[in-house]
Amino acid sequence: MLKYIVRRLLATIPVLLGLSIVLFAFVHLLPGDPCTAILGQRQTPAACARLRENLGLNDPLYVQYLDYIGGLLRGDFGASVINSKPFFDEFSVRFPGTVELTVAALIFAVGVGIPLGRLAARHAQGWIDGLVTAISLFGISIPVFVLGLVLVLIFGVTLGWLPTQGRIEARAGFEPTTNFLLLDTALAGRWDLFVDVLRHLILPAIALGSIPLAIIARITRASVIEVSNEDYVRTARAKGLTERRVDDRHIMRNAWLPVTTVVGLQVGGLLGGAVLTETVFGWNGVGRWVVDAIGNRDLTIVQSTILVFALIFLIVNLIVDVGYAFLNPRIRYS
Repeated sequence: MLKYIVRRLLATIPVLLGLSIVLFAFVHLLPGDPCTAILGQRQTPAACARLRENLGLNDPLYVQYLDYIGGLLRGDFGASVINSKPFFDEFSVRFPGTVELTVAALIFAVGVGIPLGRLAARHAQGWIDGLVTAISLFGISIPVFVLGLVLVLIFGVTLGWLPTQGRIEARAGFEPTTNFLLLDTALAGRWDLFVDVLRHLILPAIALGSIPLAIIARITRASVIEVSNEDYVRTARAKGLTERRVDDRHIMRNAWLPVTTVVGLQVGGLLGGAVLTETVFGWNGVGRWVVDAIGNRDLTIVQSTILVFALIFLIVNLIVDVGYAFLNPRIRYS
């Protein structure tokens, strides 16, 4: 197992290197000039030339890329060209918000998607199965930002049940310690603010988790139906085991593997979807930060953020692969 983990970690190096090359080339193809974003009304040809020289933008692209990679190898992910703050100083402030949103969306997707998939499998080809299938198709088809705007209109504007912007009431005057607001408010004993943070989290989590929910429900349904037709399941029923015991010990235990794979893959989708979700709901997270960085041509922030997200995605998939051995003892890694 240890050798397998080491091999997988080493395999991430060429993946990240290839991603950095593609990302660097793509980012530099974006239209616009950093001088306009940074200097604004103070922009003059002379000032712009000095700025490009200071930022190294006049160097050939391969030189800029080698400088960037050299910084990464030293643990330096660069700094914002707008305010000169180091990448991780800003990232550490905003990342907890994205983690809270992603985890909440994943809990919503798994907590609703798996029961819906199991329900559809038990009533395969019936009206319940058709209803779940229709819900999953709707969830996959509607874009995150469209669903987000619809939720804002219905539950925020029309009904006024839930807040639609930010992570906490702006007038709360609460100073977070870790920037994980649920944790900070709980540790401070501010349960009123804890509830307020939860209320701010509901709509973005539903919008972000809608597509993963639909995918998880469909994969769970297909996996449960496939396992239910196996010989060992029929044998278990023939031995007189209760349906609940057959479901828990034989069907779901073997149906978890494809479901676990899909759940792991959805982490990448959630991180990507957080960009649109955070923009719609005014969520102070990494996704909204990247959108602002793209508008400001803050190339270092865009590149570093995507690389960190890619590393997180690779690590999550490694954890999922290792978890296979615990879900199914027949699987062993050499």
